[in-house]
Amino acid sequence: MKKYALTGGIGTGKTFISKDFIRNGIPVFYADEEAKKLYAREDVVARLGELFGDDIFSDNKLDFKKMGEMIFADTEAQKKLESLIHPLVMAEFENWARTQESDEVMMESAIIFESHLEKYFDKVFVVNASVPVRVARIRRRNPDWSEEEILARINAQMSQEEKCRLADEVIEHEEDI
Repeated sequence: MKKYALTGGIGTGKTFISKDFIRNGIPVFYADEEAKKLYAREDVVARLGELFGDDIFSDNKLDFKKMGEMIFADTEAQKKLESLIHPLVMAEFENWARTQESDEVMMESAIIFESHLEKYFDKVFVVNASVPVRVARIRRRNPDWSEEEILARINAQMSQEEKCRLADEVIEHEEDI
């Protein structure tokens, strides 16, 4: 089975492009969606409390906004979160891949290179878009985020230039979606 990764920074249009692969018979595993499911698991929530304390909870529930603010402001906190979540997501991907009837599968994730996951894939595609296009896309999805918050999230990830340099193939995606 061939395993592909589709990556790119926030707002580049990864999910939009992934639908082309699906139309061509390649099932796509959405790592962000699967990671969000992990945050509902009691063992994961307990571990997050151990790692980050009570500040990431509101009314005894994980507060994603508070956690996001902490993660994007503190690279050490981001590394702690990733060391917990990434192995769990990869295990879910491997389990999912075994259930697919296709000879090719794909994981869509913004942080393939940052997480050093490229070694698990036969080919890594990077979706690329300019910062103004990305900001506009992110603003449409998250109208309550300020431009400062959007740019902080963009800048918290590896640069698009570096991702494109590391890619096996770059997919330019400037058109409005």
